[in-house]
Amino acid sequence: MAETPGRVEAFSDGVFAIAITLLILEIRVPHGDHGLWSELVALWPSYVAFLLSFVVILIMWVNHHELLRMVGRVNYPFLFSNGLLLLTVTFLPFPTAVLAQNLATPQAEPATVFYCATMVLNALSWNVLFATIVNGGLLHRNVTPATVANVRRTYYVGVLVYTTAVALAFVKSALGLILNGVLCVVWIRLGYRSESVPSHSS
Repeated sequence: MAETPGRVEAFSDGVFAIAITLLILEIRVPHGDHGLWSELVALWPSYVAFLLSFVVILIMWVNHHELLRMVGRVNYPFLFSNGLLLLTVTFLPFPTAVLAQNLATPQAEPATVFYCATMVLNALSWNVLFATIVNGGLLHRNVTPATVANVRRTYYVGVLVYTTAVALAFVKSALGLILNGVLCVVWIRLGYRSESVPSHSS
């Protein structure tokens, strides 16, 4: 299978766009029966959940784009491992909705654990995708071993940190969410964006 990743990226972009759009649908428009301002303020858990997941999906989209710049061709295992990643992305609006509805309630802990556990599955899917790319010999030839090692190490750390966030969420929900937010900085600083690779055409 000698195709370039262009079609895969176009399809994936559409999935990311749908997932990030679905997040806003979970913020319900208040009726104003008990005062519009107070009802808008009462929606703060929805704002927190929306903002966190929007930033997470946005960063995942950027990193997915940069990761595919490293790929010179695709094969069938790559298509399915990429699909696994997209599965976890499209699922994210659901735990976001659960978090938004329960963050200000006694059920905040299980809601946060559920959200953080979803991020663990997403982190694992990134590892599967990258392993498929490397083991399948799909990388551009000018991608250095140092870059491969950096990405692999960062993805491993991602799984460990998200797993830690799950454990912290059992103790205090805010701690799990804060650790999720801090990890966004790691993804933003992920080193493979400095890799110079040729652009692929769709």
